[in-house]
Amino acid sequence: MNLQIEQTYSFKLNSGEELVAKLLEIEQGYLVISNPVSIGPNPNGGLGLVPSMFTVNMQNSVRLNTSSIALVADTDESVKVKYIEATTGIKVPDKKVILG
Repeated sequence: MNLQIEQTYSFKLNSGEELVAKLLEIEQGYLVISNPVSIGPNPNGGLGLVPSMFTVNMQNSVRLNTSSIALVADTDESVKVKYIEATTGIKVPDKKVILG
């Protein structure tokens, strides 16, 4: 898997925490990411997206040490849509197929 800049990925950390973030840069020993959110339980018993850090401006980029990453994967499309809504406020319209 080749990581691509400006794409959204899911990161499983060595601590067990799962993050979703947009990749901005790949550097030696770390990745620069933006808007990292954690996956956690919501009040309805499902999963939700919550800020990974509460004391920073989430619009600023942050470094993620590659030594703390256990797994990296492409983010599922349904989670990616929720991530865009949570981090930008933009509601992504449902994809519709027009048959003629």
